[in-house]
Formats: sequence, structure tokens, C-alpha cells
Amino acid sequence: MKARSKARSAARLAAVQALYQLDMEATAMAQLLDEFHRHRLGAEIEGDQYAQAEVPFFDDVVQGVSARREEIDLLLADKLATGWKLERLDKTMLQILRAGAFELLARADVPIGTVITEYVDVAHAFFEPREAKFVNGMLDSVAKVVRS
Repeated sequence: MKARSKARSAARLAAVQALYQLDMEATAMAQLLDEFHRHRLGAEIEGDQYAQAEVPFFDDVVQGVSARREEIDLLLADKLATGWKLERLDKTMLQILRAGAFELLARADVPIGTVITEYVDVAHAFFEPREAKFVNGMLDSVAKVVRS
């Protein structure tokens, strides 16, 4: 994998983690970004070495999801099966979908296939294959709406 591709993959995983923290703790954006920049991106934590992330890309995803959360959530809610609400989704799953939907909406420079594959990979870090397939289906549905 190329260095830039690895850095973007690391940025996506870190963005999902940051969005989870933002959702659970309502950390101020400046504090959250600073914490990730100084203590998480490319750091060694509890014996695990985290890959160096593309910081501007990480910042764009985290800030973009935060700024467009209502729009993203409406888009995602529209793609859920009848009777399902975003509140029923696992909190980590929701952040994966939000980050992927943001990239599909706002990052036309990133191909659809790359966005979907990358967030399916992120889902594999947290969930079983069934849930990763759910991410694939949801982001594919979102892509058909926002990139048609």
C-alpha cells in the first residue's frame, strides 16, 4: 500500500474514533483535534503503534461530519430499513457511516469505490463481516444519491 493511501486509511480510522469521542463526550472541537494530533495520530498507545495519518484529511473528515451532521443523518436515516432509526445503530457503526457519507458528499476527489472499501475495512476493525456488509450497502445507497 502506498504511503499516502496508508496515511489516509489511518486518518479514516482515527476520524471514526474522534467522532465517537465527540458524540459520547461532547469534547470541544479544538481540544479534540489537538488531543488526536498530539497524542494519537502516529503515536504508540499501550504497546500498539498507530500509523501516521494524513492530518489535514483527518481534520477535514472530523470537522466536516460535525458541520454537516444534520444533513448526513437525514441522508442515512432515509436509507435505513422501515422502522429503523439512527438511534438504534451501534454508536461506532453510526460514526463509520457518518464519515463515509461525508466523504461521498464532500470529497469528490475520492472515488466512490475507495470510500466504500475504506469504511468497510474500518468496520472490520470493530465488527463481524455481517456488519461490514451493512456498511457496504448503506454507503453504496448513499453514493447513488449524492454522486449520480
